[in-house]
Amino acid sequence: MLKAVILIRGPQKGTRFRPLSFEVPKPLFPVAGVPMLQHHIEACAQVPNMKEILLVGFYQPNEELNRFLSAAQQDFKVSVRYLQEYAALGTGGGIYHFRDQILSGSPEAFFVLNADVCSEFPLMDMLKFQKEHGDAHSFIILGTTANRKQSLNYGCIVENEQSCEVLHYVEKPSTFVSDIINCGIYLFTPEIFQHIGGVFQKNQQDLMLDEQSNGWQRAEAIRLEQDIFTALAGQGKLYVYKTDRFWSQIKSAGSAIYASRLYLNQYHKTHPERLAENKEGGPKICGNVYVHPTANIDPTAVLGPNVSIGTGVTIGAGVRVRESIILHGATLQDHSCVLNSIVGWESTIGKWARVEGTPSDPNPNDPYSKIDSETLFRDGKLTPSITILGCNVTIPSEVIILNSIVLPHKDLNRSFKNQIIL
Repeated sequence: MLKAVILIRGPQKGTRFRPLSFEVPKPLFPVAGVPMLQHHIEACAQVPNMKEILLVGFYQPNEELNRFLSAAQQDFKVSVRYLQEYAALGTGGGIYHFRDQILSGSPEAFFVLNADVCSEFPLMDMLKFQKEHGDAHSFIILGTTANRKQSLNYGCIVENEQSCEVLHYVEKPSTFVSDIINCGIYLFTPEIFQHIGGVFQKNQQDLMLDEQSNGWQRAEAIRLEQDIFTALAGQGKLYVYKTDRFWSQIKSAGSAIYASRLYLNQYHKTHPERLAENKEGGPKICGNVYVHPTANIDPTAVLGPNVSIGTGVTIGAGVRVRESIILHGATLQDHSCVLNSIVGWESTIGKWARVEGTPSDPNPNDPYSKIDSETLFRDGKLTPSITILGCNVTIPSEVIILNSIVLPHKDLNRSFKNQIIL
């Protein structure tokens, strides 16, 4: 029997995802037409013998999360539960805190997935790899190749090329260590809790010695990457399975559009029914496009490539949309143009208006390039990035909004360029 744990973190995290994370917890933000987490759950539910999927994080249970959980249970016929941490316990602390829940029913192994990655999730391949490498109790990290410069932003893995054993692990090194990076997807056996327990006890002893420490340095706050993998490397227990399939982090709103493109592309194999087609009397579709059945789209509109249209969206005559996510209830009036943007819930774009951003895609000429987590500002200026309209924003007719972030509930009355509109 197998289980899966998805680490969804909490509201203090995902700040780079604002203003979109104001309305919906980041893990439920729609990517390629379905909540980000649903891609993880779909992949886990396809693994034979998967008994339960546990979400671990410190979001307050809310209506949206509960609705998502009950829908996922029905759709995938597998138990999906949310376990709420009392505080941010880190990637290792959360699973250690709920170890009894994870181990109930005695699973032979369990997957741990970070919610903010998009991937083809080669979970079956990882299981097969585990049987072939090390002993039955070895732990597997999913790795992929990055370029030298970008590898510094990730956990870096030095492997034994013959056996794939992890010899050395460094989280975000300051100089080049390896171009194999950690994808944030793991396969553990219950033995991992002995190693996490060892760190927990050491933390407790350190806290008792250090009287001055404040309550925030909880002994339970344990990071899998720095505290566990670094110590396990070179002991014959940790192995890396390298994938050459797609993988990306979803840290900023800009990376959600890139992730959407990767998933829409994968739908050809996994969910062809989710891709819109050119039909008589329907809009012109170029490339991969997801359109929710409740959207109302004029047949003269042109959509794609890489567009997803949410529930109840209205799109007028002659509208052009590409490389964008249009969230539920938004209205794009006649002849408006939306490029490289995310249009928030219930927002309205006036006639002949243009909303445009700058794509933050990886370098297309480098097969190992990943998306850069750009800082918001560079040299005192806003870094050109995708344009984001928060919920309920109104853009008047005949204006241009370029490389800007508009916070929720704004009625704009003129054009803006390279600005955050508070």
